[in-house]
Amino acid sequence: MTQLYWEDVEEGQDIPSLDEEMSSQRLVIWAAASGDFYQIHFDDNYAKGNNLPDILVHGPLKSALLGRLLDEWVGDEGRILRWSASNRAMDVARQNLTIWGRVTRKYEGDGESLIDLDIGVAQPNGTQTTPGTATVALPRRST
Repeated sequence: MTQLYWEDVEEGQDIPSLDEEMSSQRLVIWAAASGDFYQIHFDDNYAKGNNLPDILVHGPLKSALLGRLLDEWVGDEGRILRWSASNRAMDVARQNLTIWGRVTRKYEGDGESLIDLDIGVAQPNGTQTTPGTATVALPRRST
């Protein structure tokens, strides 16, 4: 992987997004890994019997994907200082979700080269379901 440097980043820049399939199999695997076996995440009949349109994607899975987006973007020498997200709408399974980020601020602070981002999860129709923010530190090409 090519290392990203602070000098390579511009405010307003979109970072490379992830297009993630939310198959029922993926949700079962996540349920097993996380210990979250609430049936709305893997049992079609149970979910629909509770007036849901389909099984639902786990909120923590969406947050983990946001962390992966940031980790892959900053590279081995970058650091994620913080990220947070808020689950504001349901995402049903059997669709792809876009995990995205946009640079909102580039600055120096506490001796580090910092980047603030808006991050989020979007459905195929563009609906934003999991907005968030992040701050990362990136290495500089020269000091």
